[in-house]
Amino acid sequence: MIRCNGVGVTGNLLCLFSVMLFTTGCSVESVDNAGGDGGGGAVAPAVGSGVRRIQVDGSSTVAKVAAAVQEEFEGRFADTKVALKVTGSGTGFKEMIAGRIDVANASRGVKESELADCAANGIELLELRIALDGLTVCVNAENDWVEAVTVGQLNRIWAAGSEVKTWKDVDAAWPDEPLALFGPGEESGTFDFFTEEINGEEDSITENYSASADDNVTITGIAGEKGGMGFFGYAYFYANQDKVKALKISATDDPADAVAPTSETVKSGEYAPLSRPLFIYVKKESLKKPEVQDYVRFFLTDGQKMVGDVGYVPLDDAELKTAQEALEAAISEVTAAE
Repeated sequence: MIRCNGVGVTGNLLCLFSVMLFTTGCSVESVDNAGGDGGGGAVAPAVGSGVRRIQVDGSSTVAKVAAAVQEEFEGRFADTKVALKVTGSGTGFKEMIAGRIDVANASRGVKESELADCAANGIELLELRIALDGLTVCVNAENDWVEAVTVGQLNRIWAAGSEVKTWKDVDAAWPDEPLALFGPGEESGTFDFFTEEINGEEDSITENYSASADDNVTITGIAGEKGGMGFFGYAYFYANQDKVKALKISATDDPADAVAPTSETVKSGEYAPLSRPLFIYVKKESLKKPEVQDYVRFFLTDGQKMVGDVGYVPLDDAELKTAQEALEAAISEVTAAE
């Protein structure tokens, strides 16, 4: 289990996430908190001034930490509102291409086609790593026959055209229990990453699974079916360990080589092939706005504690310094051009 610096998810954050992400049947969700005491003293709005707004959209995986950052940031900067939407990495990039947002949250790297579309619209992006994640494959909590799976077995289950119907179809030692598969839809960066790493081709996947833009719907599905299986970012397992069970993953054909997702195995890359970086992509033009500068700086300073709080792995000192220096260089570049 990923536990960073011994810090767990607080009750307040769980409440926030329940409000934000437990709405079923919706592909777009928005969080707009009034903000509270961020620990550093709220900055009151200037008399006669309007509230400044930062538009953020994208990954549900990154939203776990982005929502925590939003709450703390708005408590620190009372004159600023972070309009956080959760539509998936792909839709976040579409919103960025259209010029409607300042920051795109992403659980995968930007595609060349997306960069080209941004460039065609005069939009330049700053890519910043903000955390590491171990994409987690989970089964029903009552599943007592499997603790580990190989990448080959996952491919048999999830590949396009898969004819696997029961757990016994995957391994003769497993019961004749129907498989019930759940996971994110095609706008999800987690979907893109999983299909490429497990099935060898992005977007290639069995038709026999239930897709949802809400990772909590996936968890509910797995929890409701004894033969259930699904995948999502580790923070969702971290917050729902009483409902589902995480599997160890083997990159070889031997289940004995399987590795569990932990802070150490994700950071080292030993949890292969499902360790991955998480990103925010900032529209460089938006860095002319002081509130966007403040928000992104906050993400790369105080926000790193929140990365650990929700279950992801914070950047190490060298990675964090690289990201901070890239941000300051981009701010200098855009402000000097004014």
